[in-house]
Amino acid sequence: MSHPAAVVRTARWDTAPYLNAAAWTTAGGSAAWAAWCVRGTILAMSMAAARVVVTAVVTVLVGAVSAMAGPRQDDLAARRARLMERLGPDAVAIVWSAPERVYSLDVDYEYRQDSHLLYLTGIDQPDTILVLVPGAKAMREVLFVREANALREHREGHTLTKAEATEHSGIRTVYLASEFEPFITALFNKRVYGLRRNEASTEFDTFFDAVAANRARLALPFGPRPAPSAPLTAPYEFAAKARDRFLNVAFVDTFPLIAELRQVKTSFEQTIMTRSGVISSDAHKAGMKAARPGRFEYEVEAAIEQVYLANGAMNPGYPSIVGSGPNATILHYGASSRQMQAGEILLVDAAGSYDGYTIDITRSYPISGTYTEAQKDIYRLVLEAQEAGMRAARIGNRTVDVEKAAEVVIKAGLLKLGLITDATGDQFRTWYTHGICHWIGMDVHDVGDYARPLAAGMTFVVEPGLYIRPQALDQLPDTPENRAFKAAVLPAVQKYAQIGIRIEDSFLLTETGLTSLSSTVPRTIEEVERFMKSR
Repeated sequence: MSHPAAVVRTARWDTAPYLNAAAWTTAGGSAAWAAWCVRGTILAMSMAAARVVVTAVVTVLVGAVSAMAGPRQDDLAARRARLMERLGPDAVAIVWSAPERVYSLDVDYEYRQDSHLLYLTGIDQPDTILVLVPGAKAMREVLFVREANALREHREGHTLTKAEATEHSGIRTVYLASEFEPFITALFNKRVYGLRRNEASTEFDTFFDAVAANRARLALPFGPRPAPSAPLTAPYEFAAKARDRFLNVAFVDTFPLIAELRQVKTSFEQTIMTRSGVISSDAHKAGMKAARPGRFEYEVEAAIEQVYLANGAMNPGYPSIVGSGPNATILHYGASSRQMQAGEILLVDAAGSYDGYTIDITRSYPISGTYTEAQKDIYRLVLEAQEAGMRAARIGNRTVDVEKAAEVVIKAGLLKLGLITDATGDQFRTWYTHGICHWIGMDVHDVGDYARPLAAGMTFVVEPGLYIRPQALDQLPDTPENRAFKAAVLPAVQKYAQIGIRIEDSFLLTETGLTSLSSTVPRTIEEVERFMKSR
């Protein structure tokens, strides 16, 4: 246990107080409380002895504080502070780690932390819980971590100690996960967890007053509302139990509050995303070098993902899409099993996750090294649409403005190529089948409000794509208008059949404009062909 701030203790501290101070602070307690532990004894000591004790304690305290200092810890603390400011003093917020998930029988998937918890704590470990008490005097942040288990650690690896959890997160007060329930129960019963009967505290009085006045709020990251038959996530399960036990408590959904914070990246996050972009860009170029007629898609995927690991991006940010020929027209093709043929396009949508952050890059390039004229027609149109979207991606606009700018170009271009007959309606959706602008960050399709005006610090993609799948015509309803449309566009469809082109880049919006996080990957026809020929 650590940091019982604002506590008046009646227990005596007359035996090795400096050891108590050192142990307390190392475990995540406050420097102020550790200093209090030695106060009485120092007053009773000789001057020389007091100097020795003070020097020892200061050394311990400085070491403990410096262990929690650093750009990452400062940024994490600022994120938590911003969330608590939005919640107000009458709330208690709880955020859970993601559960471990079974891959097969007794084998789990590689662990992936809940993005909200990772954003607020930096802790990538199961059985972790964050509690925020904005109205507390000092103990506003409390972290709960799993207990050490020698057998489990022999199988799975090291479990963070309390001190290590403090060092990673900057959170001073750390308990074991088994103490979470008694801690929360004590809070809603207006008691301070861990105090004995002869001890008093004013630490949580502001929240206790809210409980007494029936205005206490329990803030949980609910997220989208589940269907009645759907399984409940941890926040919903906890809320169902809390509703029956903590009477007159209102619930607050922190999911949109945290999402709002995550939507604008801090300077620290921008630095990480820039590095993530460098790694993923290098990976794409390695994939381009590996692409050859006769090789398999998985060989390109292997070349890409090798670069991730070699540079500390320990996981793909999302499953790699490596589709050749007709597979380039499948939005989320994942098999990577086809043998590539001369004259085809290889569409690669891939990025690594570095330090918890991913960007998103797609390139569509000729396996033989040179685009055919038909491929160039589609590629030029997609590139022109992307550049129109990029011009619209400026502060004050919204993502819908990016979408509309690209659509204007796509409609006019498809009409010119003979792939649609009417640029005023939705015919273009036959070949242009997805949105082109989404947020990126801890998740490849990151959280954020699409109605919010674009602002400096936001990160997103611009990714237009055209997919000329002849079978798309077969899915149209059998109407006179559609029969006429199919007859009119059939020659162009045959000319461009099975060409799939998507061009996707990741961007950071700054006060001075767009900064591409993937600018080193060849993008124009000339850049791509020059790179492919230099392999």
